[in-house]
Formats: sequence, C-alpha cells, structure tokens
Amino acid sequence: MLSLPRPVHDQMVAYCLVGLPDEACGLLGGNPGTGEAVTCYPTRNLAASAKLYTVDPKEHLRADRDAEAGGNSIIGVFHSHTHTEAYPSPTDVDQAPDPGWHYVLVSLRDTQPVVRSYRIVDGLITEEPVRLLHR
Repeated sequence: MLSLPRPVHDQMVAYCLVGLPDEACGLLGGNPGTGEAVTCYPTRNLAASAKLYTVDPKEHLRADRDAEAGGNSIIGVFHSHTHTEAYPSPTDVDQAPDPGWHYVLVSLRDTQPVVRSYRIVDGLITEEPVRLLHR
C-alpha cells in the first residue's frame, strides 16, 4: 500500500496539471518499510512529450541525496497520462527500474485527476491501494 499525506498528493497532482500538454514526472521520498511518501520531488521531463517521460538524472540524484539526508529514500516515481487512464503502458513497464518502488500514475483524461499506484516486478503489474492521509 502507498500512503500519501494530503499535501504530497496535492503537490503531485498540481505539478502534473501544470505540465500539460506534456507528461509531468517526479519522485516520491519516504520510508520504504511503511510505504508512506513524505516528500514529492517534481522533476523535469527530459522527453518533453505527451506520451513519454524521462526523469532528469541530475534531479533524480538531488532528490535521492535530499531524501537520504532526511533519513528516507526514494520509494517511487510518478508521472501523468494526459489522455489515457491511470494504468501503466508497455513503455512504463519497460522503464520500471526498481521492483521495490511504487509506480504512481495520475490520469488527466477526465475532469477530475485520477491517482493510482502499482508495483511492477519482472513485467507483472499489480495495482496497490493508495491511502490518502488527512494531515
């Protein structure tokens, strides 16, 4: 399960909306043991595309260092789907680098953004619950 405090959730969704018409992306920092994200790290989409995303490696390194300085680690990646549902595409599965990460998709297809999270291990996609923490 992925737990998202309301401010982290809202920052992630807002960043995805600002990224339109391209996909937006970023990283989530937190405690891998509890699955709670405590920090949202918006990053530049180097692909600059409405259909693909590439997290800027320099920003990934900065996020990783910041998370570690706070006693956390990178626990997942998020990106938006601008015209499709919040489900991993074949490209998303191919790009899934860490089986321990949460892969969060924010669909902007409909009026209200939809946030869903997955685990991707050896190409197998498993949806997991997203718990929104009201704090």
